Order: sequence, then C-alpha cells, then structure tokens
Amino acid sequence: MASSGEEPRSGSPGRAGTGAEPAAAADAAQLDTAEDFEVLEGEEEEDEDDLSELPPLEDVGRPPAPPREDAQPPERDAGDAAGEPEEWLDVLGNGLLKKKTLVPGQGVDSRPQKGQDVTIRLKATLEDGTVVEEDPALTFTLGDCDVLQALDLCVQLLEMGETALIVSGAKYCYGAQGRSPDIPPNASLTLEVELLAARDAPDLELLSGKEKIQLANRKRERGNFFYQQADYVLAINSYDIALRIVGSNSKVDFSPDEEAELLDVKVKCLNNLAASQLKLDHFKAALKSCNLVLEHQPGNIKALFRKGKVLAQQGEYREAIPILKAALKLEPSNKTIHAELSKLVKKHADQRNVETEMYRKMLGNPSAAGTPGKCKDKLPWSIPWKWLFGATAIALGGVALSVVIAARN
Repeated sequence: MASSGEEPRSGSPGRAGTGAEPAAAADAAQLDTAEDFEVLEGEEEEDEDDLSELPPLEDVGRPPAPPREDAQPPERDAGDAAGEPEEWLDVLGNGLLKKKTLVPGQGVDSRPQKGQDVTIRLKATLEDGTVVEEDPALTFTLGDCDVLQALDLCVQLLEMGETALIVSGAKYCYGAQGRSPDIPPNASLTLEVELLAARDAPDLELLSGKEKIQLANRKRERGNFFYQQADYVLAINSYDIALRIVGSNSKVDFSPDEEAELLDVKVKCLNNLAASQLKLDHFKAALKSCNLVLEHQPGNIKALFRKGKVLAQQGEYREAIPILKAALKLEPSNKTIHAELSKLVKKHADQRNVETEMYRKMLGNPSAAGTPGKCKDKLPWSIPWKWLFGATAIALGGVALSVVIAARN
C-alpha cells in the first residue's frame, strides 16, 4: 500500500486530529507508558461517566470537543449569482458539501471504487483564500474514512484525470475543534482536487509485519480522531477496520517483536472500541470487547474498569463489584476506580434492601410494633430466607402428597 509505510502527515487534511502537533504526539506517547492515569482535563462529563483519571482512549493527545452546528453553507460564486447555469453538485442535498468540475476527466467508467487506494493532488484554502494545505500526491483508501469526510465522499465521484472544486462546511472537515494553528473552529474549506491514480489495495496476507502494524495503527488513530469529535459511529468503524487488519491471515512470517506489537495494537483497538460502544449504550458489544481484551491481558486495568462499568449500567452490581475490586488492587491509588466502586457498593446495598423488603411483604411479615413477643422469640427474622423458602416448599409438597393419597383412596 503506497501510504502504509508513511507516518501520519502533520497537519494533513487527510490525516489530522491525531498527531497534528508535536505536543499531541508527546502526550500520546506518554499515555502508552505504564503510568497512564494522569488527569485529562475535559474528560469528565458527568458522575456516571467520569474517566478523569482513566483516559478513555489509548494514545489520545487532546480531549474531545462537543459537537457543534456548522456555519452556513458557502455562498455561490459570482457566475451563479448572475444567473448562469448551475454548475455545483449538492452532494448530500444539505448545502454543506458541493462539487464543481473544473477540468473534465476520462468518463464515468474511470471513477474509483470503494476499497481502492487513490492518489490525489490537493490544495486546501480557507474562505479568505489562505492556503492551509498543499499535497501533490496524497494517497488513502477510499471509503475507509482515512481522510476528511469531504474528500472521502467526493473523490468517489471524480473521473480519472478530473480536477474539481469542493466546497465543504466544517461538519465534513475539522468540525468544532478546527486544527491548530492554521484552521479555526467551525471553518469551511475549499478543496481543489485532481484524481491522479486508483488501484486495488494490497493483499493483507502479503504485508510485512511492519506494514501491517503501521496500517492498523493509522486506522486506530483515525478512530481516535473521530472519538475526539464525538462521532462514535465512525470511531467504531475505524477500530473495526484496524482489528480486521490485525486479525487477517498472513503468508509472511513475523518476528516475535512484531507479533507482540500487533497484539498491543489489537488490545488498544479493543479498549477504544469498548469506550466508543459505551458512549452509544451498546452494552452487550462493549462487554464482548472488554472480555476479548481480558482474554489476552487478564490484568488490563482499562478493560476491567470498563467491564465493571458495563455491568453496573445493566444493574449487575454483584458481578461488577469484584471486577472493580480487582482493578483497584492493580492500581490502588486510582481515584476514579475508588469512586466508582464506592458508588456501586452503595447501590448494591440499596438494591438488597429493596429486595429484602419485597420478600418480607411476600411472606406477610408483620410490623415490628404489631408482632407479639412470643412470636418474635419463636421465629426471629434473622433466620436465613432460604430456610423459610425451603420449609414452605416442604409444606406445600406434603399437602400435594396428601391430596394424591386421598384421591387414590
């Protein structure tokens, strides 16, 4: 794959959001260490989802920004305003993504297909004409969300050799975050794109260990970008692609170090996948992702924490508490796990109190004030409930047997 051996481009519209700045890369590297539970400002959204000391993602350098509505769609050019024939194609029908052909291509049959590796010439400018990106040969996999959505959606409409102008609202570019320092938040972009080449993606079975690791990491980092943009559906899509790459069969022998690194990428993707699934309340899927991590690394604190969270969200406090205790034993100083465990213990106690009261009502337990003293002495309520249920079952069984005997006689 032409782009699989490259590092993510710094500031590239096709690969921004993770590693766009050296500082972000440094933060990401720090989160890979064993001591990756430092506070990340902005992560705590509410008590039920407090991950202030447990980063929700592997290798995230910046906290996510809440989604915001984009600016109004770009104005038409002077020619359109003058009443000339409409040349813009409203790609999605919402006015936020438009395409116009500048130089015709080789025909509809030459359009690239999803899954192919495409190479384009790209020039990106702000509304005031400031050039923020130029790339003579940007290569990516079409349809994998490797690049800005504006490119991923429009390049598949280009003919080979065609040059087109794409005007996109921030929603399909850098959203509410923008890209520091050159692209402000909620900025629309004008993209001049020429389709240079399209070819089938390489066979995953023939990739070297290094190539497979780099390709899977690129998809994972793209997933992190979407998570930061609060687009959890696209984040899940990118993590799934990365996991398919890691899990694909190979006809090439890998070194032990490469095998270990592929496993590390897999674990990171599964942890991040669980975080995204939790955001969407996909509890069954998140539990599966956590269990897959724990199959490889039983002591993975993030997977233990998230598994406890999933079970707690489903009201399974009895199962969640020992899992969080195991996580806390591995990281005794982690305040987030402490807080979550304390909260679950209290909820579990409240749940047991409710169940006890329900059982008492079912068995007709009189109030303490109205119960005669001799009854209290004969049948204290401290007797285990299973004994009472057992005695009741025996009594009912005896009655049933007596009825059968009487019927036969």
